[in-house]
Order: sequence, then structure tokens, then C-alpha cells
Amino acid sequence: MGKRSGTISKKQQEFIADQKMFFVGTAAEDGRVNVSPKGMDTLKVLGPNRVIWLNLT
Repeated sequence: MGKRSGTISKKQQEFIADQKMFFVGTAAEDGRVNVSPKGMDTLKVLGPNRVIWLNLT
């Protein structure tokens, strides 16, 4: 089960930085859902409430 928090902790930032792969999920207005694996060091934590992801095609 997932957990919610108001910020990204230092421990979570370190965990995210160690990952080789992550998933991005999107949903269209009509309910269509897409979940795709991503990687190549393209996800970064910029601060306790900010992340950035480079979308490569």
C-alpha cells in the first residue's frame, strides 16, 4: 500500500537516486491509462517538493 507525505525525505531522495528504472503513468480525460517504464538516469529530485523527469523519445 502506498503512503502519502507532504515532502520527499532525504532517505527517499537517496532511494530514488539509486534506482535504475522507474514508471510513469498517465491518464487521458476519457479514462485511457498508460504506464511506461523509464530509466537512463532521467529522474532527479530537485527539492523536498519537486522532481524533474526528462522525457526521451
